[in-house]
Amino acid sequence: MFVLGIDPGLSVTGYALVAAEGAGWRAAAAGVIRTDPDGPMSERLAELHADLEALIAEHRPDTVAMERVFVNRNLQTAEGVGRASGVILLAAAQAGLAVTEYTPSAVKKAIVGVGTAPKAQVQAIVARRLGLQAAPSPADAADALAVAMCHLQSAPLQRAIREAGT
Repeated sequence: MFVLGIDPGLSVTGYALVAAEGAGWRAAAAGVIRTDPDGPMSERLAELHADLEALIAEHRPDTVAMERVFVNRNLQTAEGVGRASGVILLAAAQAGLAVTEYTPSAVKKAIVGVGTAPKAQVQAIVARRLGLQAAPSPADAADALAVAMCHLQSAPLQRAIREAGT
């Protein structure tokens, strides 16, 4: 399975592509998509969409895993993340890709074993499990790697539950 992990944001969206290879995982790519915070909202969303389309076309993932939007104390930030998430869902749907969403605490629990783990601990475990020399940077890319890894770890159980229900 080849997963595109996404940490949604309007100014910065983290992305990562992680492949399951045998008993291990390999990070194929990780980075961020940035939009100009001073630009018009419609242009920023169009730019995010175009960049995601190009990323999907270039790497051809099997599925998308995305961190779920949660209510933040900063309403403006929450609104921007929500809009970016909608664009991500659209780009995935247009490419025929299923999207699975995970809460930040679910990702932390899957990676570290504790849903309240600090970001630095998550980044250290991500680096160790992927055989990276250092913790991934920037933080948004590291978060996207963690989301993709969470999906790779969770997908077999989710599939078994679906099949048991049929």
